[in-house]
Amino acid sequence: MPHDIERYLNVRSAYGASIGPEDEALAFLMDTTGVPQVWTIDEPGGWPEQRTFFDERVTFVSWSPTRREFAFGMDEGGNERAQLFRYDLADGAITNLTADPEAKHRWGGWSHDGERFAFTSNRREASVFDVYVQGRDERGSAADLITEGDGWLTLGGWSPDDSRLIVSQAYSNFDQDVSVLDVESGELTLLTPHDGTVRFQSPEWGPDGERVYLVSDRESDTLDLWCVDVETGEFALVERDPDWEIDGVAVDEETGRIAYATNVDGYTELTVGHLRAPDSAESAAPAIEEGPAPALPRGVIGGVEFDSAGDRFAVTVTQRGDPANVYVVESDAVTAVDEGSERPAERWTRAATAGIPRDTFVAPELVHYPTFDGREIPAFFSTPESDTGTDETPVIVDIHGGPESQRRPSFSAVTQYFLANGYAVFEPNVRGSAGYGKAYGHLDDVENRMDSVKDIKAAVEWLEDHPAIDPDRIVAMGGSYGGFMVLAAMTEYPDLWAAGVDIVGIANFVTFLENTGEWRRELREAEYGSLDDDRAFLESISPLNTIEEIRAPLFVIHGANDPRVPVSEAHQLVEAASEHVPVRERIFEDEGHGIAKLENRIEAYSEVVEFLREHVP
Repeated sequence: MPHDIERYLNVRSAYGASIGPEDEALAFLMDTTGVPQVWTIDEPGGWPEQRTFFDERVTFVSWSPTRREFAFGMDEGGNERAQLFRYDLADGAITNLTADPEAKHRWGGWSHDGERFAFTSNRREASVFDVYVQGRDERGSAADLITEGDGWLTLGGWSPDDSRLIVSQAYSNFDQDVSVLDVESGELTLLTPHDGTVRFQSPEWGPDGERVYLVSDRESDTLDLWCVDVETGEFALVERDPDWEIDGVAVDEETGRIAYATNVDGYTELTVGHLRAPDSAESAAPAIEEGPAPALPRGVIGGVEFDSAGDRFAVTVTQRGDPANVYVVESDAVTAVDEGSERPAERWTRAATAGIPRDTFVAPELVHYPTFDGREIPAFFSTPESDTGTDETPVIVDIHGGPESQRRPSFSAVTQYFLANGYAVFEPNVRGSAGYGKAYGHLDDVENRMDSVKDIKAAVEWLEDHPAIDPDRIVAMGGSYGGFMVLAAMTEYPDLWAAGVDIVGIANFVTFLENTGEWRRELREAEYGSLDDDRAFLESISPLNTIEEIRAPLFVIHGANDPRVPVSEAHQLVEAASEHVPVRERIFEDEGHGIAKLENRIEAYSEVVEFLREHVP
């Protein structure tokens, strides 16, 4: 007999590791208590020790480079106004470093001597982020304002001599700039002048602070690995994959060891090597002497952090058959590649699966289906073990948010529950998704928004032709922008659906943009269209304005503290849709953009299961 949804939601994840000074231990996040908290572990497979005990989620942990202390972030009730804290391992004392609950704070890293830390915050003005530097012993308003921003700023870390910071500014998810900030003078030097939309992401200081390494599509459709000379602004191409995007890079400043991730149709291929002098006098780009591939499971890999000597790094690995866990990879392993050799890697954490055998978890099949304009849309398709191949299996079309996101083959407890209970799960990466190049990502911009909804229609047509699927039991489910896609698919193509589940979704683009957090509005208008120039179009594509077209039952879930998609989107949707279809609404007073707390997730998804049993038996 399959386990209930509560058992699946008790499957744990361990991720986001930070390596302590002198490699004493790993600090990482784990959700054993129901929300992510900080834990530490001293050896591979050792017994972890819980360090924080809050009812609210911890969002990151960063170990001091010189002391037995770490910084962490935490918001309240999902409001995303994160505060920064310091934890002292000697006595367990916790200090609120920022103490400004009305502002957001985004961690920017410790200085190398551990005496200062940097962050960005919108405490001066809600719609923009400024750069601050604060001493580790200082509190609250004592932080020094280094430079005032005019948009969405994040930090990429301190230079090796602690005199400068990398500053990234996002105009949209497909357009960024990277600058270097002199901490003493406040002077900001732009490294990435460009016309049009260009991605500059994952910036990292190179050895000696002479270069910044980053990924960019400045000369191609996909993200390539580049370096830029900080003094001259000269770019040099380091690595390029002809087919796929290099979507992240990490560099150890002391040793020149480097690791970069290539996104191959959703799966991560991690390359590890060492930066060497340019191959020739004509080349400005350092070469990478590659070593063996890390002995890691095939899945999604991220969060690379080197230890203090650059000899090892920690990563998070997740795959459909196993929840997220932390591994440590030997970065100083021999670089000569023998046939079949692999770089040593050890699994440090053992996130529990709540007694559910790992071999019962179902891995997806990567498929590509045709859509209206001849393109092939990638998707992950999973069928339950109970599938008989005789037109009897119900299917959930699970649509990711963003839209500049990507469904990847990572672990999902909810997906595994549905599979164990006889549902197939289909996860499309429709046009506008990240991971497939710049052109693909722009295919749904503004006036092309509804083309992505046509891709959902094409997915259903593909499923209707599949021998295992019951065409009368197809469910739409999605969160955030994925919630909009659920509502749009149900209003545009009402006869395709047996039911819909909308989680923190957008019902009306105009009211969403009017009420979203001030710091997000400009960033979102770059993707969806602006209130000033595109209001009529935004109204025309808003599902709320054609809600009478919905034919199938609808379940709406939202967090009352959602700063991104305000809960008013759910309220107006439910009021309008209830006039002609069965609608269930569930609002969580202590949640924000998504359902984070275990007890709320159990309640929410138990109700989803009940809803589907009633309407899609």
